[in-house]
Amino acid sequence: MCLAIPAQVTELIDPEHAVVDMGGVRKTISTALVDDLQIGDYVIVHVGYALNRLDPEEAAETLRLIAEFSEMANDEIPG
Repeated sequence: MCLAIPAQVTELIDPEHAVVDMGGVRKTISTALVDDLQIGDYVIVHVGYALNRLDPEEAAETLRLIAEFSEMANDEIPG
């Protein structure tokens, strides 16, 4: 399954690379496909590439749903 997830830009390295925060995990990604990114912007990341800028409210809702799904999955694992 392929999954693209929202991430917040925390550092601009050069015109084609940035560091993003994905739920507490920091990762360097390519920003070659998205113009004029700023620190604090949200992007959709897939296999190390920012695909598109994302509205902050939409990003927050998607991150909330991912966290909720993760909690539900953990509750279903016996242990």
